[in-house]
Amino acid sequence: MVYCGKPSRGCQMCRTRRIKCDETKPTCNQCAKSRRVCPGYKDEFDLVFRNETQATKRRARKANSKALALKHGRDADVADSPSTSSLSPASSAGRTSIQAAPRVALEDQAACHFMSNFVLVPHQGGVRGFMEFLVPLMKVDRIPLHFRHAFDACALASLNNRVGTGNDLDKDALASYTQALAATFAALRDPDVAKQDATLASVLLLGLFENISAKHIGMLAWGSHIEGAVQLAKSRGRKQLRTKVGLAMFIAVRTQMIIHSLSTSKSPAMGADWWMNDTVRDEHASKCQRLNIIIGEIRAEANRLLSTSTRSSDQVDNVIAMIKRCQAHDLACANWAKDLPDHFRWKTVAWEDNVPQDDYSKADVYPGRVDAYQDLWISSIWNMMRCSRIVLASIIVRCAAWISAPVDYRTTPEYAAAARTCVDTITDIIASIPYQLGWFAKRRHLLEKADMSAFGCGEEDAQKGLGGYFVTWPLACVHGQDYTTDSQRAWVQGRLEYIGSHLGVRYAHILTELHVRVPSMLIRRDGLVSTPYPHVQDFEKLLSSKIAASSASQSRNQTQEREARQRETIQRQTAELVGKAMGTSGRVDEWTAKTWLQLQNLTTK
Repeated sequence: MVYCGKPSRGCQMCRTRRIKCDETKPTCNQCAKSRRVCPGYKDEFDLVFRNETQATKRRARKANSKALALKHGRDADVADSPSTSSLSPASSAGRTSIQAAPRVALEDQAACHFMSNFVLVPHQGGVRGFMEFLVPLMKVDRIPLHFRHAFDACALASLNNRVGTGNDLDKDALASYTQALAATFAALRDPDVAKQDATLASVLLLGLFENISAKHIGMLAWGSHIEGAVQLAKSRGRKQLRTKVGLAMFIAVRTQMIIHSLSTSKSPAMGADWWMNDTVRDEHASKCQRLNIIIGEIRAEANRLLSTSTRSSDQVDNVIAMIKRCQAHDLACANWAKDLPDHFRWKTVAWEDNVPQDDYSKADVYPGRVDAYQDLWISSIWNMMRCSRIVLASIIVRCAAWISAPVDYRTTPEYAAAARTCVDTITDIIASIPYQLGWFAKRRHLLEKADMSAFGCGEEDAQKGLGGYFVTWPLACVHGQDYTTDSQRAWVQGRLEYIGSHLGVRYAHILTELHVRVPSMLIRRDGLVSTPYPHVQDFEKLLSSKIAASSASQSRNQTQEREARQRETIQRQTAELVGKAMGTSGRVDEWTAKTWLQLQNLTTK
């Protein structure tokens, strides 16, 4: 308590107004005249004494902080100047010391950036991840050299793509990639080292590097890495499934193998049973991948079937059987979607109709519905199945066109059913893209309202490269479909450009240069590698009676001349078809165009 001297005994209102109070009680006349409510008078004890405890504390803190500031200022002056006699206390108090932040090595920055953008670690007790096996492999005491170089190549390329091209990280990434190739090749020559986890992980990283650093389209390098990984998985045997890291890498190889098989029409090695037995971590995802592997086998078989040079009644039977097989398998895929539990299903959480300046390539969302999923991994499983159903529909239409030629295949019921399936599937894929590209990162209230989780790979608002990496194949599949509208194709092209320029997956940036249209170009391809019916007017009779009309015999010379003309025509039309698929950018090579068109065995020379 502090004595305050002689106090004013007026009411609180008069003291506040700083006027003389007549101290009339209970209400002073000053308040009555001004028609104010008189608050009354303080207690005599409070008038003489007041509590200064809090004020004393505030003054002590202020004095202490000022003393510390003066001390730090003098210390900084001593460090900055050899002579401090010319500095006044006032000037030294105004100066502050700034400590430089510790510098992080470039390799460590790149590693952190890559791990946060392309590695999806499952939640505790969960199994839904991607490249999660890299984490334990990076924690070993002695990291194998070939794995170290492969990891550095991906990390530097990832950081370079997101930071920009005004640096030397691109060159450093390529140097690490070259070193990784040499070191991995040396490791593969040692039977024991070849079967180590680090070797298989290195090959998978080399394949990933091709996608995130591509400057021109070339599936040969990526495909060779995936085929190498498949052979390594085969040589490692079932023993690799006993460890958590080994099983995770086996599933990663299987996923890449499925995409490679569907995009190149090569039959999956070892078959579905070998890939799926004893490897089930998630029942629904495993069933999806089993169906996808079988679709890869069907597509390879369909290519062989439609590449035949004869059109006999037996061949027609085989093509009709292929249509029925594809329809039955598509029904199995549809039933897979119906039997999923609630946590595996998507929900429509928004509808958008905004197209900036009527430019679909600039829109984050295509006009229509926007779907959300429980996590990024589940959305990728869904889109894998959707792409597989599009592949099945393409096979059905190609078979129908092969049988009905030269009648327009678009008049067949098979085409009508396949078109409906593809249109709906394309809509579903497009509606899933905003979620995978992080559109909900700043719209979390929509997810919370729908009881959905946030964007994968962390909860922060930064967009992740993994989402872009996951959607390159679905977007490329949609981009090349005959059933895709012009506005949808423009939007898909814009999303691919965005993934290539903002999310660091340059392969997506270049996929827009590929001018393939499916199934129309594949139908034309089938016509190039097979002989048309000798009597096309009897094709309906041929389908019903399965009796091929006999052709008139010709001389040997006439046959040779006809075959020569046919080869010349095939070469010319094949060159035109491949040239159309390559476009004019010069960034799509002939091998890649022929791979997408499944014309690898035909020459254009």
